[in-house]
Amino acid sequence: MALPEPDQVIFEEGVRVRKIILNRPKKLNTLNYEMLRKMYEKSKAYENDPTVKLVILKANGKVFCAGGDLTSAYNFTYLGHWSFAASYYRKEFYLDYLLATYKKPLVSIFDGSVMGGGVGISIHSTFRIVTENTIFAMPEVLIGLFPDVGASYFLSRLPGFFGEFLGMTGLRLSGAEMIALGLGTHFIPSKNLKSLENALEKMVASLDSPSVSTISMIIGKFAQQVNVKPDSTYFRLEMINQCFCGESVEEIVSSLERLAAQVQEKWVHDALTSMKSANPLGLKIFLRTIREGRSRNIKQCLEAEYIAISHVLGRTFSNNFYEGARAMLIDKDKKPKWVPSKLEEVSEEMVETCLSGSFSEDEDWLPLQLPLRTSRTNVVAASKL
Repeated sequence: MALPEPDQVIFEEGVRVRKIILNRPKKLNTLNYEMLRKMYEKSKAYENDPTVKLVILKANGKVFCAGGDLTSAYNFTYLGHWSFAASYYRKEFYLDYLLATYKKPLVSIFDGSVMGGGVGISIHSTFRIVTENTIFAMPEVLIGLFPDVGASYFLSRLPGFFGEFLGMTGLRLSGAEMIALGLGTHFIPSKNLKSLENALEKMVASLDSPSVSTISMIIGKFAQQVNVKPDSTYFRLEMINQCFCGESVEEIVSSLERLAAQVQEKWVHDALTSMKSANPLGLKIFLRTIREGRSRNIKQCLEAEYIAISHVLGRTFSNNFYEGARAMLIDKDKKPKWVPSKLEEVSEEMVETCLSGSFSEDEDWLPLQLPLRTSRTNVVAASKL
């Protein structure tokens, strides 16, 4: 007799505290449709429950969340219509938006890698706790997509053009670098996380209405100062700004090539290597969305990204999403054949089309209609991102 499948998301309900625990460690806690659906329903219920004073988002295993389950999205479309995969992103963006505008204090614990869709569900949390195990990345351009889940909002709020750098190269950040950039709020050693949770639960249980500042004080007792390594790209912001301020992807690549001829620094070589192996259409879509994202709110950013994702899934210009999933996740030959294959073959008209229009002629496609929600004023992310 087969053993029952464990819950892919665990919901623990304590005294005034709710925990949402990703529980798919063998799949790197990647988010499938059912996980997104359950998390949305529970998160909404917790927000509307006056007895809930704090929500904690964490994960079992060595990875917080490696992103969306692209293999499932690939299979949705392989077995049916492309709009099946679009419905996955629609559900994901609804959850991202709910948590980005959440009315209750939210603590996310990144004890391991947080990438792509994992960033989308957690980066707007009131408190974002990193450890020595934390790795942050938005690697979508390397797998046929572009940074989404609100990346055009939160990456555009980073210092200078560091967001362009992260999104166009897929560079990984450490927990210390996340703190320096404001992506993380507190560094706490992994071995102290259980004690932190216990202290938070004890404090919340003892107070009728604990304030954000009280929660912050408890977290601060466990937090440590952490230094960014001297060779970190965090200290190369001036050079990054000079390269990634370009108005086109071609201009950015040319600037990096000139810099590579002048300095012998590994990050420059790595950035060029990544960008030259990335999906050209995805690079150009992302540059456009992050530049426009600087003057948009999170709702507008998600809605714009959803239109572009739908064009990518619907093969408006290419098969790149499916080719990337095949090369990186299915066959794993890591040799995707992008179409168009060169930056100069991606026209402004192609990018414009991917960022506009709808699919109203396709009855299987549903638009993303996010409700108006007031942003929180007590969230650390508001000042940091």
